[in-house]
Amino acid sequence: MLEGPSFLVSRELPSACEQESRWAYNAFCVTELAKGKRYLDDGGDEATGLRKSWKPTQKDILVQELSELSASDQSDNQKQEDQSDTSSLISQLGRDASIVCLSRTSRSDYGAIASLNGAFRSLVREGELYRTRRKMGIIEHWVYFSCNLFEWEAFDPIRCRWMRLPTMDCNECFMCSDKESLAVGTELLVFGKEIDTHVVYKYSILTNSWSPGSKTNTPRCLFGSASLGEKAIVAGGCGPSGNILSSAELYNSETGTWVNLPNMNKARKMCSGVFMDSKFYVIGGIGEENNNELTCGEVYDMDAGSWSEIPNMFPVLAGAGGQDAPATARAPPLLAVVKNELYAAHYEEQEVRKYDKERNIWVRVGGLPERASSMNGWGLAFRACGDQLIVIGGPRVSYGGFIELNSWVPDESAPQWNLLARKQSGGFVYNCAVMGC
Repeated sequence: MLEGPSFLVSRELPSACEQESRWAYNAFCVTELAKGKRYLDDGGDEATGLRKSWKPTQKDILVQELSELSASDQSDNQKQEDQSDTSSLISQLGRDASIVCLSRTSRSDYGAIASLNGAFRSLVREGELYRTRRKMGIIEHWVYFSCNLFEWEAFDPIRCRWMRLPTMDCNECFMCSDKESLAVGTELLVFGKEIDTHVVYKYSILTNSWSPGSKTNTPRCLFGSASLGEKAIVAGGCGPSGNILSSAELYNSETGTWVNLPNMNKARKMCSGVFMDSKFYVIGGIGEENNNELTCGEVYDMDAGSWSEIPNMFPVLAGAGGQDAPATARAPPLLAVVKNELYAAHYEEQEVRKYDKERNIWVRVGGLPERASSMNGWGLAFRACGDQLIVIGGPRVSYGGFIELNSWVPDESAPQWNLLARKQSGGFVYNCAVMGC
């Protein structure tokens, strides 16, 4: 995050740094203006110690200009607001530099920035800021999860801030059905079923609203999935008649379309999917024969357009706690990839393991957080969030439950879990996805 006070002291900068400093400061001005702050104002505590020596500068003129622009825009009617000039945004920079400058601000500020006027609102809602961020390699990861059948929440791990999403406009049949969730691009997709048809609901961070999403070409549930940027792949699962699928599809969030991919070598449901080394992996799950768990994995090479099987990639743990439960009662593998390294949460033994690609084996690295309880793996979320692993869950209690978000940045040592946040809530996580944009 950009820190405000460091930009208040006027200083001469080398020419190589001057433009970047101006961009950073202008981004800060827009953000603080949107929040209603006025620095170096007679009534502001943040101007203490600087008020006597202050003289108007180009930076202060910019803040005043933005303030007058915002005030003028708020006094106009909606039609005039929608017709406001979108060519410059921050006039002293021009449109292109303004977009680069604003792309460096936090996602948490975009709602406030969009409230300045129609030009800024259009910039946020049309997704241009996020496309610029993607090109610049700027990514913030937020966690989206549901601990209540009718509610979704988001958590910003940078600011440790909770946000409640708007309520989904759907019927109870959908809310009580088996659901899968997937974050791709600037969208959160939730897959489920309404009476006799499969449906998809899409939440957009651009508009902060839910709407019907594009359905997969083959209706499915209990599938494996993962995303890479604006694209995602779903594979396997159950069809409408309960048949286990081997088909796979690729989704492009920029166009909202699904494209069929070649079939996997084995049909499977209740499997997990990850992207690693720019390839899509499907791991574990239940096959067609006698509902037995599959120990093999498969990898899809997006460049070659073909699947390859990896024998014994995810062996079933013999004699572990919970193994008396049938395969259909256990959760799909809890997997996450950080820096192209694959990790698994083994809830039966309360431990984290790392996959050795060269030897095709799993190596124990340490334990899970103490209060990360589950019901045969259900109700516990294990996700990658940027360069850290996130575990979301809580103790099983009859009343007054809560959930905890614990994080660990993988290294060569045993996990040292850091408690990011705790919140009064049901301790059972129904769905969870991480969006990076």
